[in-house]
Amino acid sequence: MERAKPPFRADHVGSLLRTAPVKEARARRLAGQITPEALEAVEDAEIGQLVARQQAIGLHAVTDGEFRRSWWHYDFLSHLDGVELVSVAQGLQFKGTQTKAEGLHVHGKIGFSSGHPMLDHFRYLKSVAEGLPGKPVAKMTIPSPTALHYRGGRQAIERSVYPEMEPFFADLGHAYAKAVRAFGEAGCTYLQLDEVFVAYLCDEAQRDYLRSRGDDPDKLLEVYADLVNAACTGRTPGMTLSMHLCRGNFRSTWMAQGGYERVADVLFNRMDVDAYFMEYDSERAGGFEPLRLLPKSKQVVLGVMTSKTGALESKDQLKRRVDQAAKFAPLDQLCLSPQCGFASTEEGNLLAEDEQWAKLAHCVEVAREVWR
Repeated sequence: MERAKPPFRADHVGSLLRTAPVKEARARRLAGQITPEALEAVEDAEIGQLVARQQAIGLHAVTDGEFRRSWWHYDFLSHLDGVELVSVAQGLQFKGTQTKAEGLHVHGKIGFSSGHPMLDHFRYLKSVAEGLPGKPVAKMTIPSPTALHYRGGRQAIERSVYPEMEPFFADLGHAYAKAVRAFGEAGCTYLQLDEVFVAYLCDEAQRDYLRSRGDDPDKLLEVYADLVNAACTGRTPGMTLSMHLCRGNFRSTWMAQGGYERVADVLFNRMDVDAYFMEYDSERAGGFEPLRLLPKSKQVVLGVMTSKTGALESKDQLKRRVDQAAKFAPLDQLCLSPQCGFASTEEGNLLAEDEQWAKLAHCVEVAREVWR
């Protein structure tokens, strides 16, 4: 049976491959050849077409594809009070490739301002969605608050501002509560926290890395749960808060591995979100057994279709994976999506736009057959 509210039986994480006009306009803006207003006009036009196409293939939730962003997380976080985007010695190391060398620096007290640019990004998305027949739900994605801590750790936070970490986490949680509330007041009824780092806590190499810099990964899971819950206190009436879990997605590569068992109880039973988009497209994500801990009030969107390649999974393969998951959580609490976005950064994954749209349409078709 179809769901009347998010997440929907066929859904998607959020980011989409940047179109040629957007890539060209962003490059020209970076070179100083066009104004910010000219870039915005191109983005507006392309997002309008993007939203209409999402609805045309049968998706009930639509996003702006994160077309106005360079990164899935830095663009939002760098516009918090007290945070800036800086050049760093080297980019993030993925399996076989590296990102551009940028990072975040906390130089002042963290806060959230009503002038944050992504509020206007959402308002435009909502206006486009409301202009379509049937008015699809405008879904907004922002990074989880954990992203501001995990990437740089203590080293990226000025000790003169935060001599101890407790006030940092308290201010970050308060800022996120204000952000969630601000999106709700702007009319957002479907907000997603992109949560990479709780999944990273399942990877032994990542846990060793955290210990090497002075963090206890087990304690960090509890701290991160408190951060997410602080953000959730800003939820407005009627808002669905989802969480996307991922092990890295850059140019079709990855960073971490390990099943959810180590974090499942805290993830499902301590974090106050309504739904989870869970990466499940490869053996790196482990089995479905952790779903046995899912409370009856929550939903899981099964990311059993990969967004990293253009190869189309067969319907039988996807249905078989849903059946396997349904052994541990009721089918009525499950939905279907690609495992991640198609472009967590503006560079995008290694597949064609036509392949991306074929995957999303395929997801809709399979979901209709599974949940008749």
